[in-house]
Amino acid sequence: MYKFTTIITKEGKWHIARCVELGVVSQGKTIEESQKNLKEAVELYLEDNPRFKKLHLNVAPLVTTLELDRV
Repeated sequence: MYKFTTIITKEGKWHIARCVELGVVSQGKTIEESQKNLKEAVELYLEDNPRFKKLHLNVAPLVTTLELDRV
């Protein structure tokens, strides 16, 4: 079993879903649809890139924030 970090943002009418570890992106009209589409895209990506199957992708990346003063 693989666990990936997903970030979903809304851009216009679409929800954009990104897999942080692999850089795979998909979209959907709802959050659920974008997640479903991303899952399918990641599965296809892993089929085409079998070397990633051997990586230990069970360690979550560090997710943090960045603050900037106004420029």
